[in-house]
Amino acid sequence: MKIFSQSMSTIETALNQTSLKQKVISQNVANVDTPGYKAKDVKFKDSFESALANNMQTFRTDSRHYELNRQEPNGAEVYAKRGVSFNESGNSVDMDQEMAELAANQIKYNALIDRMSGKFSSLQNVIKGGR
Repeated sequence: MKIFSQSMSTIETALNQTSLKQKVISQNVANVDTPGYKAKDVKFKDSFESALANNMQTFRTDSRHYELNRQEPNGAEVYAKRGVSFNESGNSVDMDQEMAELAANQIKYNALIDRMSGKFSSLQNVIKGGR
């Protein structure tokens, strides 16, 4: 029996992805002065598109409804950024870009934590019987 809804699992997956993005950004920032270091990034779009591309089998109440699948996304892929400029030491970390990505990732993470907190608050309310 599944106690928690699918949305909690989806939020958990998104939190794991933002956590991975945070680690990759932190690694880039830590190696900003390392000669020859190639900046890294994380790809989520491919796993999202592959999940959408799979035809899913679900119960449909109307033939006009889309078919969906409950298959988990393949995950994220960490890769070295391409098409970036290198400084004289061969390093490709751009601190301005990394800080902007860090801020955007932090906003996503905070929104996901807020949503998960709301889910647990709703669950707590149900357990208490609405009191």
